[in-house]
Amino acid sequence: MAAMNTKSTKFGGKLNLSSHVKYEHLVAGISGGVTSTLILHPLDLIKIRFAVNDGRTTTVPQYSSLSSAFSTIFRQEGFRGLYKGVTPNIWGSGSSWGLYFMFYNTIKTFIQGGNTTQPLGPTLHMLAAAESGVLTLILTNPIWVVKTRLCLQYGAETSSKHTEYRGMVDALAQIYRKEGVRGLYRGFVPGILGVSHGALQFMTYEEMKNYYNTYRKLPIDTKLATSEYLAFAAISKLIAAAATYPYQVIRARMQDHHLNYTSSWDCIKQTWRYEGAVGFYKGIQASLTRVLPATMITFVIYENVSHYLLQRSKTKT
Repeated sequence: MAAMNTKSTKFGGKLNLSSHVKYEHLVAGISGGVTSTLILHPLDLIKIRFAVNDGRTTTVPQYSSLSSAFSTIFRQEGFRGLYKGVTPNIWGSGSSWGLYFMFYNTIKTFIQGGNTTQPLGPTLHMLAAAESGVLTLILTNPIWVVKTRLCLQYGAETSSKHTEYRGMVDALAQIYRKEGVRGLYRGFVPGILGVSHGALQFMTYEEMKNYYNTYRKLPIDTKLATSEYLAFAAISKLIAAAATYPYQVIRARMQDHHLNYTSSWDCIKQTWRYEGAVGFYKGIQASLTRVLPATMITFVIYENVSHYLLQRSKTKT
């Protein structure tokens, strides 16, 4: 935060961080996250099931491909099976995107000293995004643990040693009762490492927008066309996903109640020992199939909703 204080003073901005909070970003982020989740949750569920399949756990179903996974889950578990874990996913995605966008824009505006036309550069964009990611993860990690476990209930649990969860609230209560706060924060360490994913994505996205508007000789906060938001969102997500996907595999395995790892490092060692480098990229096809359209939907909705709400707020004042 020291770097931010220096930068904020340099641009003559207010040092009161709360004065830069715009709840329009929260609402817009929630709108985008919820919409993309409702449309694409089945792909998220399949990605998680691929990610935790270490080839050594007999209770984990085996799928040969994305289409095989989809048809098998639909045949064995029905349409509802494809939407297992959707409730915490909606809560998680909605709150995560909403909080992330709100934190990010608050910190970014704070660094800019309230001048949204002031360019930051890659380093400060990554700093703002990383700090936003950590704050968001602290608040939402329990929701992601619940979502992962609900997605990994393969029909009726046949083994008495595996807990069956009846829904989001029941899962939260059972995890807390049996595993304590630590259970709700499983996967937190690889999640922290995964903050680099969001930081890299937002830095790339912001820099592309800024460069494009500068090229057009317009202020960097000028609203773009929908097609331009779609293109920049897709490119930034591809770059971030390719660079940071392994942490998602480790995080999912740490949160899976069928698997038993003593720590994130133990999970990394076992994955490398038994599966090699390819083990860290299991589920990436399903992930990219889901995250690209999800990111594009989320960012387009966010940009348009936030622009509309901020303009309406200005006209009222």
